[in-house]
Amino acid sequence: MPCPDDASPSRRRFLKRTALGAAGAALWPGAACASPQQDERASGREGRLPEGLPPEEQLGIALVGLGNYATGQLAPALQETRRCHLSAIVTGTPRKAKAWQKKYDLSEAHTYDYETFDQLAGDDAVDIVYVVLPNGMHAEYTVRAAEAGKHVICEKPMATSVAEGERMIGACDEAGVKLSIGYRLHFQPHHRRVMEWGQERVFGPVERMNNGFAFPIGSPEGNPAVQWRLDKAMAGGGALMDVGIYAVQAARYTTGEEPVAVTAEEFKEHPQKFDEVDETIHFELEFPGGAVGKGRTSYSDSYNRLRAEAADGWMELEPAYGYGGVDGRTHRGPMQIENVNQQARQMDAFAACIQEGRASRVPGEEGLRDMKVIEAIYDSIDAGQRVQIS
Repeated sequence: MPCPDDASPSRRRFLKRTALGAAGAALWPGAACASPQQDERASGREGRLPEGLPPEEQLGIALVGLGNYATGQLAPALQETRRCHLSAIVTGTPRKAKAWQKKYDLSEAHTYDYETFDQLAGDDAVDIVYVVLPNGMHAEYTVRAAEAGKHVICEKPMATSVAEGERMIGACDEAGVKLSIGYRLHFQPHHRRVMEWGQERVFGPVERMNNGFAFPIGSPEGNPAVQWRLDKAMAGGGALMDVGIYAVQAARYTTGEEPVAVTAEEFKEHPQKFDEVDETIHFELEFPGGAVGKGRTSYSDSYNRLRAEAADGWMELEPAYGYGGVDGRTHRGPMQIENVNQQARQMDAFAACIQEGRASRVPGEEGLRDMKVIEAIYDSIDAGQRVQIS
């Protein structure tokens, strides 16, 4: 995005680093670096957004990979953000580049392909690189973004292995940049309420959970979004990596604990289609406080639910994980909570963390914890028995 006439690039950089002060700290996104409990108790914050920062004080985001999620969710959300804006794109498809330039008023100077990606290092309009590529490319482009001196948001799952995740964290630490994982639901008020009530034992200790996310993936013919998801090298796994991770996350943040063991099974109704990746997985997580979290995920079914049963009641979100809104209820009745733009809040929160020198609520270490659980689930399937999670 071109600088205003009264804001040179050097002045823009100075303002981004110094202009928040007390007024900036009062804006909603700054609170998103605090605990879920602090956020949730701030009166009316779920439904209202603050006035935006001036353009010269906002951080620029480069979207890397212009697939369905970037096109349908992230780019529109960046039209609603208050602390950041779309400043550059990276794509290997010239046709997409032209369309995005026209739609979002982007110049050739801020348009890159995968061969020129590293030139982002010299682009002062870009502060954050958002990696929205197939899972198998997350590690490479997160590391390269860090080496270019840019803060990084990486879509979930952060990587295809624990080793890759550790390499990504190390690269960002070495470069002195922040790494955040695209866990949008940590900024969604229904889920934040579940975190608070579960971790604070509002209905007593959580005893049982039943969480699942599944969708029919469709045919890969003529559909690149399906094709890469069925390719082990590109996806790292199947339904578990893609949408089952939501059920893993929900169990972890509802209890506030890390699971200590898992027992899992895999089922395939269409072995030819899913010859490289998992189709359906059921798993059971054991937590140190005694809670048991049953989870399931599939590319051949349809469900979308988070349910936690505690000693003195229950809470449930259904639908729980999609883009179209969340609906919640407890044994006391419906949750009276307004839906928000999850992606806009997620990106604004990360921008605030950078501007205010705070850690992201969903740093690389959070993504790494999920990867450890996912690897243990696959290990349990391979071994045909319960597996300890280290």
